[in-house]
Amino acid sequence: MSDREPRVVVIVGAGFSGTATAIHLLRQADGRPLRVVLIERGSEFGRGVAYARGARSFLLNVPASRMSATPADPDDFLRFAQRQLPDSTGEDFLPRALYGDYLQNLLETSAAKAPESAALESWRGEVVDLTTVSDERIVVTLADGRSLTANDVVLALGAQLPRLPAGVACSVAWPQLRKRPWSEGRVLDGRDPLLVIGSGLTMVDVVCEAVDRHPGVVVHALSRHGLVPPGQTAFRPDALKDDGGVLKKSAGSARRLVAAARQLAREAERCGGDWREAVTLVRRQAPGLWSSLSARERARFLRHARAYWDIHRHRVPDGVLSRLEGLRSSGQLTVHAGRLASLDAVGDGVRATWRVRGSEELRSLHAAEVVDCTGPDYQVARSAEPLWKSLLARGLAMPDEHHLGIRTGAEGALVGRNGSESNCVFYVGPMLRADHWEATAVGELRVHAEQLARRLTQRA
Repeated sequence: MSDREPRVVVIVGAGFSGTATAIHLLRQADGRPLRVVLIERGSEFGRGVAYARGARSFLLNVPASRMSATPADPDDFLRFAQRQLPDSTGEDFLPRALYGDYLQNLLETSAAKAPESAALESWRGEVVDLTTVSDERIVVTLADGRSLTANDVVLALGAQLPRLPAGVACSVAWPQLRKRPWSEGRVLDGRDPLLVIGSGLTMVDVVCEAVDRHPGVVVHALSRHGLVPPGQTAFRPDALKDDGGVLKKSAGSARRLVAAARQLAREAERCGGDWREAVTLVRRQAPGLWSSLSARERARFLRHARAYWDIHRHRVPDGVLSRLEGLRSSGQLTVHAGRLASLDAVGDGVRATWRVRGSEELRSLHAAEVVDCTGPDYQVARSAEPLWKSLLARGLAMPDEHHLGIRTGAEGALVGRNGSESNCVFYVGPMLRADHWEATAVGELRVHAEQLARRLTQRA
């Protein structure tokens, strides 16, 4: 490549991960020609589903002081927020739409302040295929027939829509079954309840929005364990900087690691702290601990402990939890533990049947609408997305055996069917969890985005 010819980096997806990668590329540009092409099929750049604008009052579930998109400047988001909400503090849980504003502003300012040799282009469209021409030439093809040649491609694609658990007999389709939890649902008249499948963070959002829209609506939530996210507290995230080697000694065994995590949580509380401090410490060591587990031990963890880790790891603002508890106390919200068996269309509604956890008892409920909040489907092998189908067919990508995402190497380099790392196709986003376990939140993804940008700019 000529020194005067710009290095072309195409980023597919302009949610948090893609936007953060573009921001870091522009900020790290060192004067050598660089062309960053950000491609998004949605309506807006820099927001994604998580931070979409609109009337919804969804809040971030992490305090403002820990939501900066740039690791080196932890108060960046807080300063932005205070320009619009002057009384905001670092411990406040601010609106997600405001965070979307922040990401868009950060992208715009990074592009404006970048060297003249670095340019950002925003393309609207859907990428459907990648064709590798050489180690430094990839043809990117869009659904509308456009194409461009890139030196590097960054896949910043989020996970797929939720998919009902295997074995569920379902004769229901939209609008009675809503698979996009954040889309607007049916108008509920209050005669039949709303049923939510799943009881994690997305359930909390859907319940709160349903009650806002229909104050008298009755909601039932069903999940395998019936666990509901606990609340956030003003815990000290840096309180535990060392575990005395407890986790390291437990590496390689899922059972020992779970026991060690529980021990650390008890010790934190015994010393006047908070069990969330222990969760934060484990989270920071998660990639190394995950890599220490064999395939068998990973499967054991996923089977027995995953639900408990997820529910304690992903928490809600205390005010939201209080609201949820109030709804449960009044009987407006009921949470069931069990395995969904079937969803049958009955008239204009749905009859849901499930097996109660720990027994053979079957229960059923007639609902006006069912919302699938079981979480993203990380099984790319069954994806209907043209790009994933193409990447798998060409052997450029490989799913992991535990259905957590895709296999990646250093800085997110895609691992192909032959087991080798790509030199020019990378991934950043939640499906990094296949090799890192913790890779779904801003705290981890901003680091991955920065590291990948550094690798790409150093060879530009």
